[in-house]
Amino acid sequence: MAMEHVPSAAEMLGWIETVVAQGVRRPGYPADAWTERWLAERLAEFGLEVTLEPVEVRRWQPGTGLLRLDDGTSWTGMPLPHTAPTGGLRGRIARPADARPGDIVVDEVTFSELPQSYVKTLATSAYDPEGVFDTLVQTIPFGPRMMEVVEPALAAGAAGFVGALTGLPWETRDYYVPYDAVERPIPALWLSGTDARRLLARLPCEGELIAESATDTVITHNVVATLPGGSPHTVIVASHHDAPWASAVEDASGLALVLATARHWARVPAGERPHNLTFLLTSGHMAHAAGTRAFIDRHRPELAGVVLELHLEHAALRCEAVDGALVPTAEPEVRWWFTTRAPQLEELVAATLEAEDLRRSFVLPPDVFSPMPPTDGAFFHPEGVPLVHFLSAPMYLFDSADTIDKVDVAGLEPLARAAVRIVAGTAGWTPADLRAAASG
Repeated sequence: MAMEHVPSAAEMLGWIETVVAQGVRRPGYPADAWTERWLAERLAEFGLEVTLEPVEVRRWQPGTGLLRLDDGTSWTGMPLPHTAPTGGLRGRIARPADARPGDIVVDEVTFSELPQSYVKTLATSAYDPEGVFDTLVQTIPFGPRMMEVVEPALAAGAAGFVGALTGLPWETRDYYVPYDAVERPIPALWLSGTDARRLLARLPCEGELIAESATDTVITHNVVATLPGGSPHTVIVASHHDAPWASAVEDASGLALVLATARHWARVPAGERPHNLTFLLTSGHMAHAAGTRAFIDRHRPELAGVVLELHLEHAALRCEAVDGALVPTAEPEVRWWFTTRAPQLEELVAATLEAEDLRRSFVLPPDVFSPMPPTDGAFFHPEGVPLVHFLSAPMYLFDSADTIDKVDVAGLEPLARAAVRIVAGTAGWTPADLRAAASG
């Protein structure tokens, strides 16, 4: 298969660096609005027809975060997204086991460890030529409650919440979770592991929680670009353009992969494209996938004609914690390929992983971890759209530590070529073919 139109890793890294340099790309932030325009300009330059489709999101902007004890000790923290603001909540501060209704509850958070030997039992197939999956354990960027970190404190009648990041392998308070845009009715603050341990040694005690923020409703945009192809059906290739921070992996790397795939197919004659192609870069992933949901709502009548929805997220390096800091290794983070249970599609993905030597990859059912895959494109799954969703989940995914050095640069070209191969591999397929295979 000709791959001469796939951009080099250096060019894709340049796109990532350009986006990251704009700053924090939370939904509705200036850097994200800039990225929307920049993406539209690049896609138009490639020769695609581009539309900006409006998406309403709740924009959250944090201010001061501080916990001040009556003995004069204080620590700076980060307000939790979309929790209630306060200029000063005074009260008793206690661990959950000692807390009373109306207290400020301090709860420790530890990230979960996921043995790949277990994931292997869930996978349709794996590409692991190194044989690391029998011993490799991955630290994922969530604790056992996932995004429901505040809920136990709420259920216990707490007036405030302090998340103690004592169980993280590195030192941080910049944990952008939860990102479901649910407005929780108590103020809350993340404290770094070191500060939290000092606080825990003083509990119970009296003090004041300050967690300032502002929330409003703004209009953002999905970037939608199209190319005509050789069938009446459509393949969608997508990622999201917003992020919790300036975020190189999440998801400047994903949008670079979508741009690379778009540029390749723009240079292929229309009659040689397997189907019509839509390239979708969504807004509001950090607001419960608002852009994906808006696209589906706007285009639902067209979904029956979609052969495949291919989502590309997170070309990430695995990191190790050294002296409280994250140090990238030379190895990719475990790659998950959530793939609709249609045999011809699973076989295509498995063959692609081997052809591009995308090691440390699992092909997984879309609902293996939850009713929908843990991706920005998850909401296509209950619509019955056949999908392949690439995603890795490094422990730093929602942290300001997601910087350029964490990008799997060596993986960019193979991942882009894999996207091209998967799109090309759908030639001659119809939506009915895959839906019938999946239901059978």
